[in-house]
Parts: sequence; structure tokens; C-alpha cells
Amino acid sequence: MEHNGRLDRGDGIHLAWARLAGRGPMVVFLPGFASDMSGAKALAVRDFCADRGQAMLRLDYSGHGESDGAFTDGTIGRWTEDARQVIEELGEFPAILIGSSMGGWIAMLLARDMGARVAGVIGIAAAPDFTETLMWQSMAPAEQQKLLQEGRLEVPSEYGPPLVITRDLIEDGRRHTLLDSAIPVACPLRLLQGQRDPDVPWETALKISAQVASEDVEISLIKDGDHRLSRPQDLALLIRTLSALLDPLLGQDGG
Repeated sequence: MEHNGRLDRGDGIHLAWARLAGRGPMVVFLPGFASDMSGAKALAVRDFCADRGQAMLRLDYSGHGESDGAFTDGTIGRWTEDARQVIEELGEFPAILIGSSMGGWIAMLLARDMGARVAGVIGIAAAPDFTETLMWQSMAPAEQQKLLQEGRLEVPSEYGPPLVITRDLIEDGRRHTLLDSAIPVACPLRLLQGQRDPDVPWETALKISAQVASEDVEISLIKDGDHRLSRPQDLALLIRTLSALLDPLLGQDGG
């Protein structure tokens, strides 16, 4: 049975989480930018874990989903710390991190810092450095100037209402970039990437593979796949990928 709760991160902001008891390694799902833990991918993973008695943890960053806080107060660093705190207090190790889009960036930051406690990472349209390469660098000079002067810029989103991009988000993102140097992540890494993704170029997966320390990297390119990768066939690929990553590890923890 899945249990839900809210964790006080220490400043009055409560972070929503959902935890499924079971055998290790624990699977942790990290949502994308302006997304939450109730999306199709997170729920598909939850159902898979529930069926096989696998421990799982879902969470919402501050300003997302059921968590407190304003979205516009968030940054990559803040949301990474939100995830870290929930995982440290409610998770179990070793853990497998699954990150969607921005969650893939956060998963890699956590895997870098947590070392051997992370047994594997699955990135779904993983988007490290997106605040710089996909946001700032795609803005017209006038938009960049407006963002710098006013501290925020409203941009359209095909997934819902317009999003507010803040100067803090862009400037903080630069302190957490990964693709401009070697990435000291040594665990197995699986990257699922649509080649018709309008948001994250599929070549990003190749850049991640080139920069990461791990030699155990597999990339699955879905030729007709979009950014969300939430179609039945995409979810089936995600579950197959997770199962193949989990199976060799089950004997290591007595599970």
C-alpha cells in the first residue's frame, strides 16, 4: 500500500511525497519542469513497483504539484535540494533514480553527489543544462534584456498556461551545469529519448553519454517519440528498461 505525506523542509515549506513499501533497491521518480508526481510515467512506474513488491518513492518539488511554495521561487539548486531532502529522510539505499526532463538533470546531480548509494539512473528526455542551452540561448536579445531588467519573463508553453522564467532560475542553473565538463557519475545509466522531441534535442543523450564517467550507458532512441514519452509503447519501454536495470541488483540486498 502506498502512503502519502508532507515533509517540512525546515522553513515552513512542506514537500509532498508518496512512498510504496517493498524490497530494494528503492525506485525514486523525479518529475520534470512544472510537472508533478501524478503524471503518466510516475504512475506507470508506481503500478509496476506495486505489482512486483518493489519499494518506490515519488515526490513534488516546492512550487510543484501538491507541495507548498511558489513555482517562481524555485531554481535547479533549490529543487535538487528538495529532492535530496525527501530521499535522505524517506528513501532507502541503494536507490535507482528515474528523472524526466529536468528530473533527469536533477537525477544526475544527485547521482554525482550520492555516489555508490545510487545504483542506477534512467533519464527520460533528460535535460541537463536546459536553463542555459534551451532557454537563455534561445531567447532573442530583447527577451534576455527584459529578463535581466525585470527579473522574469513569461513564455508560452504547449503543455498548459504560459510559464514564468526568472532571472534566478537562469543564473542558478549556470552553477549546476554538467555538460561542459566530465560528469563523475559511475553507475549504470539508461537514456530514453524521442527523436521528434520539440524541447530537448535527441543529440543531448549523446552528449550525456560522452561526458559521463560510467561505461555502462545505453541510449534508446525512439524515432517517432515526443518529449513526454507517455504513449503506451513509451511507457512499456520505460518499464522494460527499469526491469532490466533492477533484476541484476535484487540479490544484492537480500530481496
